[in-house]
Amino acid sequence: MTLHPKTRTDLQLGTITKALTLLDHFSSDRAEIGLASFVRLTGRDKATVRRHLAELEANGYLEQNPDTRQYRLGPAILRLAGVRETCFPLRGIVRPIVDDMAQRLGELVHVALMQGDMMSTVYASDPKVHGTRVIFDEAEMLPLHATASGLAMLAFGPEEATDYALAHDRKSFAPNTVIAKSDLLHLVRQTRARGYSFSDQYFTSEIQSHGMPFFGPDGVAIGTLAVPVPQGRLTDELRDRIIDELRRGSAAVTRSLGGTLPAGFDPT
Repeated sequence: MTLHPKTRTDLQLGTITKALTLLDHFSSDRAEIGLASFVRLTGRDKATVRRHLAELEANGYLEQNPDTRQYRLGPAILRLAGVRETCFPLRGIVRPIVDDMAQRLGELVHVALMQGDMMSTVYASDPKVHGTRVIFDEAEMLPLHATASGLAMLAFGPEEATDYALAHDRKSFAPNTVIAKSDLLHLVRQTRARGYSFSDQYFTSEIQSHGMPFFGPDGVAIGTLAVPVPQGRLTDELRDRIIDELRRGSAAVTRSLGGTLPAGFDPT
């Protein structure tokens, strides 16, 4: 069978995507992963996974532990992360702001950027002052429709992000995940009107979260700050403190990145 050139290109891109998504399974709690575990995590056949792992290893994105033969992130990740931080030093800029917010609140604070149709965490700070804490995996991608980070991005980010979220099917993650298009649109409008988002067990049971965007030079959101809290600890007083800290943090990150707060967005 002869493939049309466009079809062949589409298949090649699909293969690249499948290989790269293997990297998403790493986290601080799962720093090394073996072949059998990758097969289980992905649901793909062993030969395909082995081929993708070999390609990633050959290009430096993965390396094998010589003792366990399990895979871990390779030097190419460090090199590219260094280039990214040098050219766009986001982590270095947000770290002191987020650390200060976390210490003042006594709660986890995290920063995320949009990656495709999801939010990707770039930094998180947890002062670990409570016995009951939010278990947060920095490697986990956050859905736009089911998290405070995602809702803040939908309300203040690129219009195409909102269009995409409204047009596609939405997966349920927790008891209160918003599925209906009309309900999601209502949440986006509500977030835009009050300047911050609120997720009440949309992504994780017994977790409530507030989020707020920070902006680029054109006044469009380029990322978000969010504070998730166990449901039983979110008092009215803590909620007000979180919103105040998010406003302060949003303005500080926006200024530090050379961004512009849009008209009508009041950080005070």
